[in-house]
Amino acid sequence: MPTLRINNRDVKPHKATVSPNLGARTVLTNSHWEYVALWLRRAKKSNALFYWEQAHSFFTASQGMPVQSAPLLLYYTFMNATKALLSAKGVVFDEHHGVRAHNMRGSSRRIALSNEGVRIMQKGIAPALSQYLGELEASPHHSLEEIFFNLPCIHRTFCLSYANQRDLFVPLTDCEIRFDASTGAAYFSALLSKDFTGSAHMRRLPPSLIADPTVNDGRTIRSVATAIVTGIDASSAADKTAVAGLLRGLRPDINYLAGAQTLWYAKCVVPGPSRLKRSPLTLTLLAMHRLSEICRYRPIELASFLNGQKNWLLTEFVRMSPAQFLDELAAELTGQQFMFPNVRPSS
Repeated sequence: MPTLRINNRDVKPHKATVSPNLGARTVLTNSHWEYVALWLRRAKKSNALFYWEQAHSFFTASQGMPVQSAPLLLYYTFMNATKALLSAKGVVFDEHHGVRAHNMRGSSRRIALSNEGVRIMQKGIAPALSQYLGELEASPHHSLEEIFFNLPCIHRTFCLSYANQRDLFVPLTDCEIRFDASTGAAYFSALLSKDFTGSAHMRRLPPSLIADPTVNDGRTIRSVATAIVTGIDASSAADKTAVAGLLRGLRPDINYLAGAQTLWYAKCVVPGPSRLKRSPLTLTLLAMHRLSEICRYRPIELASFLNGQKNWLLTEFVRMSPAQFLDELAAELTGQQFMFPNVRPSS
């Protein structure tokens, strides 16, 4: 099947979940902060710009700080960036965190990621972000172990830290939206990475993705859902809306990693911690909030975490999550996709 086109460009998955600017050229920049600030200024979003510049200030102050101190400033970076998003989109939200500690230890005094919990509240910044992204997660409380398991940016580290854990995220290649002229339906298509081929991995796909019945190679998958469009050129407003709806429905099961190239992953179904129906944006905000509280009020326990068996996992989260969070949030805020300049993907 041929690839769907919008504005003479092949249609692929988009980083923005809610309002992707389909068919737009990728923004090439070394500074998400500067570009988004200019974008907000042009759009006359003064309140959002204030929050965004506050977030940038906290981020700048966090640079070079040790892992045991950085979570405090990084959380305020994430929180204010989230407030910029909500303000720019006209979302009314209560001016408090909307997340707090959840006691999962009971009578145990053991310090572990599996019993260090967070609870998302009914009102506040965190639940407003969750609602804006259309999350379907029923449980309001999660352990840090569950959150880290559901974050693509540290998933390899998670699986190396928990040696028997199967991969929740399976890498994809050749991700695109294809068009079936006989039915007028557009659908998502991709290949499982060569290291994840075969029926065992196909059985772990989420319900929204299946093995492509027209290609029996153990690698080609497609979406169950489709979008009806008028033709292979889907540049009309109605066609863009239909394609955006298809992509939005898939995003709980398709996540990405930002970098010199955008790497897409299918979020599969495997034994292990809970598979949460939340965006990495919300999960990152929740986890950094909890670490910031431990940093402020229980620094000796944070030191115990960092001296424990999962110290590499915690360190990678603190070091890796800011760049990923910033890329995801900037995409949601502007509807655009960001890449570093002067980097050409290998063919």
